Amino acid sequence: MNEKLHGTTILAVRHKGATVLAGDGQVTLGNNVVKHGAKKVRRLYKDKVLVGFAGATADAMTLCDRFEAKLEQYNGNLQRSAVELAKEWRTDRMLRRLEAIMLAADSEITLLISGNGDVIEPDEGVCGIGSGGAIAHGAALALLRHSDLDAKGIALAAMHIASCLCIYTNEKIAVEQI
Repeated sequence: MNEKLHGTTILAVRHKGATVLAGDGQVTLGNNVVKHGAKKVRRLYKDKVLVGFAGATADAMTLCDRFEAKLEQYNGNLQRSAVELAKEWRTDRMLRRLEAIMLAADSEITLLISGNGDVIEPDEGVCGIGSGGAIAHGAALALLRHSDLDAKGIALAAMHIASCLCIYTNEKIAVEQI
């Protein structure tokens, strides 16, 4: 089987003192949904850091392990760990081939981390990645600016909107909050 796995929507929302990462559960292989309830967001470093990945599953798990090691090495310093992971990801021959992107957040900062060496703190505390990431991001910004919802409410509503528009995103949303 040479078909490519598609789809993931991961959304980070920082609002009213809370930080939330949400991810849908759908995994698609070619024209088929092969899993409905995949867990694409996790807690790391003593439950103080949230991570979510978009991309190839094995690649995402490899990066998760590497990132967790960086968090341990740098005593949970999210920014330093992210920069060190991005440097390693960009320069290591094996890691360079990984096809994934990640969001990481703690109680103070949210970061987008890529294999191109990017470590970006999004504006307004909202960021989306994956197939429905731009949809979820836009919906979350609108809700942030024009509703009284808390961070979790914004994330769930925005992910629901993404699931209505992105064929690779479903409504089985996993949410982690710190």
